[in-house]
Amino acid sequence: MTLAGIGIPILAALNAALGARIGSPAAAATVLFVVAFATSLAVTLVVGTGGFARMVSAPAHLFLAGALIAFYVLSITYIAPHFGIGNAVFFVLLGQLISAALIDQFGLFGAQASPISATRAGGIAVMAVGVWLTQLR
Repeated sequence: MTLAGIGIPILAALNAALGARIGSPAAAATVLFVVAFATSLAVTLVVGTGGFARMVSAPAHLFLAGALIAFYVLSITYIAPHFGIGNAVFFVLLGQLISAALIDQFGLFGAQASPISATRAGGIAVMAVGVWLTQLR
């Protein structure tokens, strides 16, 4: 997961640069998704395609993840060149801390419920302050 986290600002920087270079954040996002689709399809073909048959029985709300990743990519591709990669990722991380805490607190989307204790809330606050401190000049 640390490697995935490392990839988020790299993805933001690369796609923001592509969007700025070609003059269209939306086109850059589309290219990103075409490459991501091809990569995901290749991995699926290697590991097996059995999950596709069970997809029809999945609740419709689970497919919202695709719209959320599109929103993330489109917004970071547009905002990062104007706001800075660090600032953009700071707000992404802040949003992740908040939503992760809420998902855990209420066991949303089938996640294991893990109530927010004072210790966890303090840890989240320390993380948020730490991320904020990285953006000070």
